[in-house]
Amino acid sequence: MTSPRRRNATLKLRLYVAGSAPNSLRATGNARAICEEYFPGGYDLEIVDMIESPRRALADGIIVTPTLLKLAPLPLQRVIGNLSDTVRVLSVLAGH
Repeated sequence: MTSPRRRNATLKLRLYVAGSAPNSLRATGNARAICEEYFPGGYDLEIVDMIESPRRALADGIIVTPTLLKLAPLPLQRVIGNLSDTVRVLSVLAGH
Protein backbone atom coordinates (compact mmCIF):
# COMPACT_ATOMS: atom_id res chain seq x y z
CA MET A 1 0.00 0.00 0.00
CA THR A 2 2.29 2.72 -1.25
CA SER A 3 0.91 6.16 -1.96
CA PRO A 4 1.83 8.35 -4.92
CA ARG A 5 4.89 10.49 -4.40
CA ARG A 6 5.42 14.13 -5.21
CA ARG A 7 8.40 15.33 -7.21
CA ASN A 8 10.88 17.93 -5.97
CA ALA A 9 9.81 17.30 -2.40
CA THR A 10 11.79 18.93 0.36
CA LEU A 11 10.23 16.90 3.17
CA LYS A 12 10.54 13.13 2.80
CA LEU A 13 8.31 11.05 5.06
CA ARG A 14 7.56 7.34 5.40
CA LEU A 15 4.53 6.23 7.39
CA TYR A 16 4.40 2.62 8.56
CA VAL A 17 0.92 1.27 9.17
CA ALA A 18 -0.64 -2.13 9.90
CA GLY A 19 -3.26 -2.79 7.27
CA SER A 20 -6.58 -1.11 7.92
CA ALA A 21 -6.32 -0.98 11.71
CA PRO A 22 -8.18 2.07 13.10
CA ASN A 23 -5.01 3.81 14.32
CA SER A 24 -3.35 3.19 10.96
CA LEU A 25 -6.26 4.74 9.08
CA ARG A 26 -6.27 7.74 11.44
CA ALA A 27 -2.52 8.19 11.08
CA THR A 28 -2.75 8.03 7.29
CA GLY A 29 -5.48 10.67 7.21
CA ASN A 30 -3.72 12.87 9.74
CA ALA A 31 -0.37 12.64 7.92
CA ARG A 32 -1.95 13.59 4.61
CA ALA A 33 -3.88 16.47 6.18
CA ILE A 34 -0.77 17.84 7.94
CA CYS A 35 1.30 17.59 4.77
CA GLU A 36 -1.33 19.29 2.63
CA GLU A 37 -1.90 22.10 5.12
CA TYR A 38 1.69 22.84 6.19
CA PHE A 39 3.85 21.58 3.28
CA PRO A 40 1.68 21.83 0.13
CA GLY A 41 3.65 20.70 -2.89
CA GLY A 42 6.80 20.27 -0.80
CA TYR A 43 6.57 16.76 0.55
CA ASP A 44 6.95 13.12 -0.36
CA LEU A 45 4.76 10.87 1.80
CA GLU A 46 5.25 7.15 1.35
CA ILE A 47 2.86 4.82 3.15
CA VAL A 48 4.16 1.33 3.85
CA ASP A 49 1.98 -1.48 5.20
CA MET A 50 4.10 -3.38 7.72
CA ILE A 51 1.96 -6.49 7.16
CA GLU A 52 2.84 -6.50 3.46
CA SER A 53 6.48 -5.40 3.91
CA PRO A 54 7.72 -6.69 7.30
CA ARG A 55 11.38 -6.85 6.24
CA ARG A 56 11.33 -3.25 5.16
CA ALA A 57 9.86 -2.24 8.50
CA LEU A 58 12.53 -4.19 10.37
CA ALA A 59 15.25 -2.58 8.25
CA ASP A 60 13.97 0.82 9.39
CA GLY A 61 13.76 -0.35 13.01
CA ILE A 62 9.97 -0.20 13.14
CA ILE A 63 8.40 -2.38 15.82
CA VAL A 64 5.09 -0.56 16.37
CA THR A 65 2.61 1.07 14.08
CA PRO A 66 1.70 3.64 13.16
CA THR A 67 5.17 5.20 13.00
CA LEU A 68 6.05 8.24 10.90
CA LEU A 69 9.69 8.63 9.85
CA LYS A 70 11.07 11.96 8.72
CA LEU A 71 13.84 10.92 6.33
CA ALA A 72 14.81 14.34 4.99
CA PRO A 73 15.92 16.85 5.77
CA LEU A 74 18.17 15.29 8.36
CA PRO A 75 18.20 14.49 11.21
CA LEU A 76 16.03 11.41 10.96
CA GLN A 77 13.06 11.75 13.33
CA ARG A 78 10.13 9.51 14.22
CA VAL A 79 6.67 9.99 15.63
CA ILE A 80 4.72 7.03 16.99
CA GLY A 81 0.94 7.13 17.19
CA ASN A 82 -2.02 8.27 15.12
CA LEU A 83 -0.54 11.76 14.54
CA SER A 84 -3.56 13.52 16.04
CA ASP A 85 -1.36 15.96 18.01
CA THR A 86 -0.50 18.29 15.14
CA VAL A 87 1.71 20.57 17.27
CA ARG A 88 3.83 17.59 18.38
CA VAL A 89 4.09 16.24 14.82
CA LEU A 90 5.14 19.63 13.45
CA SER A 91 7.70 20.00 16.25
CA VAL A 92 9.26 16.65 15.34
CA LEU A 93 9.22 17.47 11.63
CA ALA A 94 11.00 20.75 12.41
CA GLY A 95 13.70 18.78 14.24
CA HIS A 96 12.93 20.02 17.75
